[in-house]
Amino acid sequence: MKSAPPALVAFLNTLRSTSDAPLLTADCYTILLANGAVLTYTDLDIPFALNGFAYLANSVLISGLKYRASCGVNVDSQQVTICARTTDTIGGVPFLQALRQGLFDGAEIRREKAFFSAWGTPPIGSIVMFKGRVAQIDSIGRASAQVTVASDLVLLDIDMPRNCYQANCQHVLYDANCTVVAGTYSTTGSVGAGSTQTQIYWPGAIPPFQQGTITFTSGGNTGAVATIKSAGSGWLQLAYPLLYSPAAGDAFSASYGCDHTMATCQSRFNNLSQFRGFPFVPPPQIMTGPLSSVVSNSAKGGK
Repeated sequence: MKSAPPALVAFLNTLRSTSDAPLLTADCYTILLANGAVLTYTDLDIPFALNGFAYLANSVLISGLKYRASCGVNVDSQQVTICARTTDTIGGVPFLQALRQGLFDGAEIRREKAFFSAWGTPPIGSIVMFKGRVAQIDSIGRASAQVTVASDLVLLDIDMPRNCYQANCQHVLYDANCTVVAGTYSTTGSVGAGSTQTQIYWPGAIPPFQQGTITFTSGGNTGAVATIKSAGSGWLQLAYPLLYSPAAGDAFSASYGCDHTMATCQSRFNNLSQFRGFPFVPPPQIMTGPLSSVVSNSAKGGK
């Protein structure tokens, strides 16, 4: 059963007694990005405020996320269509370009239906129709994209236990558990002449940038974040090509990478106290090898 604010319940009960009164509604879409940013859009042609957020009209259009009720723990996956113009941006980056660059990975999305007594007045209340997470990007075109959204039950698919014993560190570099500050191991630079979509020439490039990231702050790739596959003296090789060819002089910020080994944690970041790996746990082969031979010899002796 869906819950609704008391004011909305009273309004709907009053509306039932007035047969000729229209039911005015609008769909509201709230997207919570992993970086904490909140995006709000509506299919109404006028903006309005709801639950402390301003929902934009004549902007990004989203369709989909139907209400569904069922028993069990099956994950409800639905596909939504997102239409956006080049002028619809997130932090200066076109919406669809930000979608392609992975800004929506792990984002939460919610569809609400807002109710109005008259157009141009604040909504009386809203009801949540669907709430889930972005599961995958199916396709991205020039003006629209297809995105699969799964209900929150998808969290039950996480393997347990979440922490396991392994040689490499389990922390994500620069996260709260790692405690290493990204700014301390980041350097700003500019694209050198002759750079391509997969290789950036930069005098400041050194091997520690391998497995790190590069974030562009100007030019056609503004806002793009790419993984550095390998690095050498004066060059950075990207794991995947950029959307646009970089121009000489485009500014960026490059951060060190980490292979999550104990040696790198100590020598590159001096952060051994936060290392979450177990390199000294014996691998299974050490135990299974001698044990299997003992069992085999015992079996032969018993014959």
